[in-house]
Amino acid sequence: MHWHRAARPRLVLALGHGAGGGTGARDLTALAAALPADGVTVALVEQPWRVAGKKVAPAPKTLDAAWHGVWPALTRPGPPVVAGGRSAGARVACRTATALGARAVLALSFPLHPPGRPEKSRADELLGSGAPTLVVQGGNDSFGRPEEFPRGDFELVEVEFADHGFAVPKRSGRTEEETVTMITGAVREWLGRLRE
Repeated sequence: MHWHRAARPRLVLALGHGAGGGTGARDLTALAAALPADGVTVALVEQPWRVAGKKVAPAPKTLDAAWHGVWPALTRPGPPVVAGGRSAGARVACRTATALGARAVLALSFPLHPPGRPEKSRADELLGSGAPTLVVQGGNDSFGRPEEFPRGDFELVEVEFADHGFAVPKRSGRTEEETVTMITGAVREWLGRLRE
């Protein structure tokens, strides 16, 4: 676990990474750099298979059990914890939020379905989070475009032109830095509303 501590934390944001990457993903590192100034301590959580040096994520139950295992360390600082992650990490956060008592859920690039397989929907995981939820989704995400998401008790922010990794094509006229700034801004605004 990599901690990015706020001087006077009001929240802890725990972020797990996706199945194909690590805690160095640009959206995760940007949030870890920006949010402590807002009173949000960020914990970037290395998934257990990465810690073990493996390349393939285990079954969802194993991932959920590992999230349960790190939760006590996340709650120890005291402030409420927002569970979050990107892709597979977002699924874990949604599936475990109620049982762990998460204050809210942040789902970055939620994999609504496998690419090209919309019939294999994972919407029930998202809809079952049981906590205020923000989904930040690329407009061209092959794991689920914003218009494919069901109506539900969650907020959705579209990152125009972005794919599953929040990369944008040059023809979009938007730089990677502008995209990351947009993601960070949307998350900051949402976390700011969680004060109530």
